[in-house]
Amino acid sequence: MAAYLIANITVNDPARFADYRDQVAPMIAAQGGRYLIRGGAVTVVEGEPGFNRIVVLEYPSMEVLKRFYHGPEYAPLIALRQSCTISHVALVEGYAG
Repeated sequence: MAAYLIANITVNDPARFADYRDQVAPMIAAQGGRYLIRGGAVTVVEGEPGFNRIVVLEYPSMEVLKRFYHGPEYAPLIALRQSCTISHVALVEGYAG
């Protein structure tokens, strides 16, 4: 079953975040992930959700997603992202129907 990384990111340092973005994209693909949403325009239609830059990644399974997120290759990029953003990140199981 597919699994998703969902992030709501506030960028505080655009130059450093650009460095993160450039490095993480090929790593995501190499680890079996793909972007579904990558910071596009948000139109709020109900409530005040506080969305900023939304990112949704899809992985083939939760096991693959956790291996990517908790892996040693991604750890330095987590630190880089956290140094230039305020990030809210969740790993979510997909729906099999």
